[in-house]
Amino acid sequence: MSGQSIIDNLGITKLINAGGPNTKHSGSRPRPETIRAMKAMSEVFVDMEELLIAAGRRIADLTGNEAATITSGASGGLVVQAAAAMAKDDPERIYQLPITDGIPNELIIQRGHRFIYDHLYLIPGARFVEVGRPTDCTVDELAGAITQNTAGFVHLESPFKEHLGVPLNELVDLAHSHNLPVLADGASMLPPRENLTKYTEQGADLVSFSGGKAIRGPQSTGFLVGKKEWIEYARLNNAPNPVAARAQKVSKEEIAGLLTAIELFTDIDEEAETSKYREQMNFVVDQIVEIPGITAKVVHNYDHYIPHAVIRLNNDWAGHTYEEIAEKMKRTKPRVYIRVDHRPHPDRMWIDPLNLQEGELEIVANKLRTVLIESIDGK
Repeated sequence: MSGQSIIDNLGITKLINAGGPNTKHSGSRPRPETIRAMKAMSEVFVDMEELLIAAGRRIADLTGNEAATITSGASGGLVVQAAAAMAKDDPERIYQLPITDGIPNELIIQRGHRFIYDHLYLIPGARFVEVGRPTDCTVDELAGAITQNTAGFVHLESPFKEHLGVPLNELVDLAHSHNLPVLADGASMLPPRENLTKYTEQGADLVSFSGGKAIRGPQSTGFLVGKKEWIEYARLNNAPNPVAARAQKVSKEEIAGLLTAIELFTDIDEEAETSKYREQMNFVVDQIVEIPGITAKVVHNYDHYIPHAVIRLNNDWAGHTYEEIAEKMKRTKPRVYIRVDHRPHPDRMWIDPLNLQEGELEIVANKLRTVLIESIDGK
């Protein structure tokens, strides 16, 4: 049985994923070693608490952090962060959630750090206190929002959010002066691998990462890194315990796959990997750069975690919108997913090489060129 035969039997058509490790489009492609580890783990039984504790220690060693624990994706990590901030290791509070009567349950968040998945923090009973404006905030404004009902601060590290509001190190200083934790989301911030310790070195108490994006572990896995005390709070407030996050189970097979994926991820020559991606994206740019009305170049920065072929439609562009181009790429065979800037007024789209398999680079470049040219012609 092959993957192709499975989707054929279901009557659906495969995608070429040239848009990166987006969950809606199947995440990333696990390495063969990861799949083998999952199969091997299916043959044994363990005490899940023992496995999670041991796996957390291993991830902490691999990533250079004080402590770690596994979650059901980076999104599951946000739920657990919030529960840990509210209940810590108090059994009564742990099992009371998501009912928060008598429990400090306010998480202070900068308005510019609100994002599409932040409601996950609210699942165990927390509520947000928004501070500042969409593009800026001050330490004094954050300090003024602290009350007896404050449980912690939320901080987002994400593309297009780099310079919005109070930076992490200043937020940490404020939070810790009031004995409050900083809960950080870094789901999309790997690579570079240095980010595995960057946010904890700045003082964040818990940082959530995805295991199913660039690490290429099982799609439904993630992990928290942080201070030993706070990681223990997170573990106590997570499955398999009968807690608010009980539904967010991670199987022993997924744990084994994630461990293997992290081992491989932390051992890879990042410079060589980046060079390969840059070469691939230069090929894409070369196929389209002369099309009138567009600007195409390879970009690798805070907003683009690996080299991407970034396409902008100039003022003299006479064709379709970003969304229309992406839809045509995805709708017509061979179906290709490319990424469009998710902000309210998109100013770019891009090709991400992470998931491209042998032979797909040329297909993507040729189709993109065709769609752009046909767009000018009104097709």
